[in-house]
Amino acid sequence: AAGMEKINQKKAQMLYDVLDNAKLFTVSAEKGSRSHMNVTFRSVSEELNDKFVQEAAAAGFTNLKGHRNVGGMRASIYNAMPTEGIEKLCDFIQDFDKKN
Repeated sequence: AAGMEKINQKKAQMLYDVLDNAKLFTVSAEKGSRSHMNVTFRSVSEELNDKFVQEAAAAGFTNLKGHRNVGGMRASIYNAMPTEGIEKLCDFIQDFDKKN
């Protein structure tokens, strides 16, 4: 379990690094209280959030829409999610960030 936790932490960190360096996105949680399981983030506008979720779904990244009361996006990093899945999501975020 400790090994899994370490891997999940690494996956989350990878995603946070990409989001922290993106122009369009902000992470909802402060650096000290960030979850390794659920990474919540949003873009600069609702329209862009919707566009991101739609394009992500088309690219095979499903379930990124955030909680309806909170809005934005949420990436759940669970044990079964392979590191390469997170790498692909990171690439997608960076690409979207550049294009928009």
